[in-house]
Amino acid sequence: MLSILKINILVVQFRIRKEKIKLSVAQRKYFNEVSLLADKTVSIVTNDGKTFIGTIIGINQDNMSLVLADARDEAGKTLHRLFLNGSTVSQIASAEKPFDLKALATRLEKVFPTMVKLYDDKGFIWVMDKVKLTEKGVVEGSGPAADRVQKVYDLFMSEVKP
Repeated sequence: MLSILKINILVVQFRIRKEKIKLSVAQRKYFNEVSLLADKTVSIVTNDGKTFIGTIIGINQDNMSLVLADARDEAGKTLHRLFLNGSTVSQIASAEKPFDLKALATRLEKVFPTMVKLYDDKGFIWVMDKVKLTEKGVVEGSGPAADRVQKVYDLFMSEVKP
């Protein structure tokens, strides 16, 4: 099931292709970085100096408006949902270290030489053109190959997390 944020990102990508909008490499990288904040904990500072900490569950890339889930304000008050107009956001800081998909792909390459394709910009790895792996583990594929990929992932995660 796609989250609302991922659907919004797909809509923006479709509009870009449909309208043949030419984005610079820097703009594409910027929007990619923003999209990687989906389902991550962030700290938001508004133009009037208010700070909120919560999980981004929605981003409108047209105007950078955000939706935070379980946001906490400076006083510690929790808000179930907080909608912020992009024009009021002055700073977004990621509170989580990004997942190192490249290091995982390198590890998988040792077990599956020449059978690993990294799609870092899309957030997944294909192994043997039939097993799809994200930061959450195997999300597509089954059988012995998928089981082996999951074992490599589990070992990688046990070494990365304290």
